[in-house]
Amino acid sequence: MNRIQKFFTKIKGLLVHRFFQVLLFLILGLFAYGLMFSNVKPEKVQVELFKPAEQTIRSTKTVEDTYKTEQEKEEISKQVADVYTLKKEYAKNKVDLISSIFDSAIEVNKETDPERDKKEEGKEDKKEPIKTDAQKVSILKEKLTDEVNKNIEDSVFLALVQADEDELEIAKDSTITAVNNVMSSRIAASDVENAKKKVVEELGYMSINSDMKKASNSLARTAIIQNVFFDKDKTEEQRRKAIESVEPIRILQGQIIVEENQLVDRDVYRQLELAGFLSTESTIYPYIGLLLFILLTFGAFYYFFSFSISKRDNKYNQLLIFSLVFILSMATMKTVSVLADLKNSNLEYIFPGAMAAMLIKILLNDKLAVAMIILLGSYGTIIFNGDTPGNLDFSMGLYIIFGGLAAIIILSRPNFKSKVLIAGLLMSLINMAFVFSLIFIMDGHYTKMEYLYYAAAAIGSGVGSAVLTMGLLPFFEAGFGILSSMKLIELSNPNHPLLRKILIEAPGTYHHSVMVANLAESACEAIGSNGLLARVGSYYHDIGKTKRPHFFIENQMNEENPHDRLQPETSRDIIIAHAVDGGEMLRSHKFPKEIVDIAEQHHGTTLLKFFYHKAKKQDDTTVEACYRYPGPRAKMKEVAVIGIADSVEAAVRSMQHPTPEKIEELVSFIIQDRIQDGQFDECDITMRELSIVKHSLCESLNGIFHSRIEYPEPDKLGQKVKE
Repeated sequence: MNRIQKFFTKIKGLLVHRFFQVLLFLILGLFAYGLMFSNVKPEKVQVELFKPAEQTIRSTKTVEDTYKTEQEKEEISKQVADVYTLKKEYAKNKVDLISSIFDSAIEVNKETDPERDKKEEGKEDKKEPIKTDAQKVSILKEKLTDEVNKNIEDSVFLALVQADEDELEIAKDSTITAVNNVMSSRIAASDVENAKKKVVEELGYMSINSDMKKASNSLARTAIIQNVFFDKDKTEEQRRKAIESVEPIRILQGQIIVEENQLVDRDVYRQLELAGFLSTESTIYPYIGLLLFILLTFGAFYYFFSFSISKRDNKYNQLLIFSLVFILSMATMKTVSVLADLKNSNLEYIFPGAMAAMLIKILLNDKLAVAMIILLGSYGTIIFNGDTPGNLDFSMGLYIIFGGLAAIIILSRPNFKSKVLIAGLLMSLINMAFVFSLIFIMDGHYTKMEYLYYAAAAIGSGVGSAVLTMGLLPFFEAGFGILSSMKLIELSNPNHPLLRKILIEAPGTYHHSVMVANLAESACEAIGSNGLLARVGSYYHDIGKTKRPHFFIENQMNEENPHDRLQPETSRDIIIAHAVDGGEMLRSHKFPKEIVDIAEQHHGTTLLKFFYHKAKKQDDTTVEACYRYPGPRAKMKEVAVIGIADSVEAAVRSMQHPTPEKIEELVSFIIQDRIQDGQFDECDITMRELSIVKHSLCESLNGIFHSRIEYPEPDKLGQKVKE
């Protein structure tokens, strides 16, 4: 164990105590607080009225500009025209009045008609006939109201009583029609005189005597009045609606209030005051907000690591790796942010945000990788705010989160864990597409060089993430003794010295190991275990046989079996030794603990039945325990599955004519035998998972040992060819 491993082992020993766990999270929180402190620190600006600004000032919050909002409301209110209402009933009233006057005149004429007096001669109570025009006018006035009489000239009444009934009917119809036509249109106070002229024009085509025409004109002019009046209530309502439609004018967060060297006029000065830049009072709210944000995030992670991860060693390993990757990523983020501010450019897009997601994905799991990238994206909105307190760069936060999630998805595909650089190139394309999507959404106007700059930054982020991941992985693997997927793929290389040793010195064992690897990998993936670990572990599980390869039947190549000449005790020691020897060989080559465990545990404490029964025949006092493997029994699901696959492959290979039914029966027997022998008592594999393993093994074996066409013997085949 190297110094790095010893150092981290000591830290893991301390993390057993809850006090040190809390202390670690406090250190991480203080580290994050220190990095983001300058990004929330209230900015002090020096500005004077009617003097150029020394720096570009952006608003740190969104505030309403009440002064401009009120100005806008007043302007909109002035633009609302007065509302005038048309009184339609005025036209009807005037038409009715004109009609009543003419009807009254007709009645008077009938009452004073001399012909009517002659017809009524001889009747009793005969009335005195009325013959003078003055008397007729008087009677007509009595039929009308005083207000009407006051507004109509006597000459009009005289003309009415002098006209006959036909003339009165013609004049009545024409006058009513003309008045109705004119009064139906809108007549404002200023339009009354024009309306009266219009009604007179319409009456000019009547074919009646001049006196009657003058009377009709006079009555029509009298009837024409204003019918449109200012409506105060509706006008106020329209103005109120217009004012309510005015959106408040705001100074938006991040909006430039004044550019560097721009004159600070009264309007700019007022906006700076509204945004709080001219306030002399210091505030602690940004610091409290940052503290609460960090407490919330790290509180959630403390809860997760304390209660969601059950395996102690795994928990402390994950906690330390997560902490180191977080510190490294935050330090890189702050460095990129400072450089971007110094160069006044969008250098932040080169930040290798996906590095953290890729490291956690490869070293730990998807769940923690997603949590890490969300945490970094959240903190990135603060760190990349351009040192403008209050601003949150959400576009940068989305860029980090989106890139990290894309990296996790890419690395989830088969074989991509061994091709991190290819994943980085794909990440570059995804980053470039995302950056351009943000630019186009914000409708920014950029030059070709700026577009090239953004593209180069996005490519640098993707490739940089992959290169850093590849460079840092060996340190994490060495420091924490982690068996990563990349390490497993490296060990699965056929050119590895130990695999070459098995192939050359024990070819039968090599073929057997490859078959077991195929069976174990598919079975482990079926139950959700690490199929890659099962495959690589299977390659090396019988490495111990290379010490005495010819004592194992798969390597004898039709030679005499040396066990036929040996005592059962000697054969037992040779066979059992391969598990112990394999573990020692793998340790000497500094193989990961998981691979060593597979070599030592794949037989568990099973019984060497053949040699036990052989010894039992020679000596009835033979103890069964002496013919069992020393173990230990399987601790991991992968070891349990490899042990079953190892026995199943050897047993099926020895069958004369394997059929699906025979294979299933054999697999069931081997699994049940191991269950009854207690070989899975120290492993968390379930009965349901064992059933899935059985089904997977049967499928794989049926594919390997399927029925084949029986070809005729060579001599018979030659005979058929001759025929």
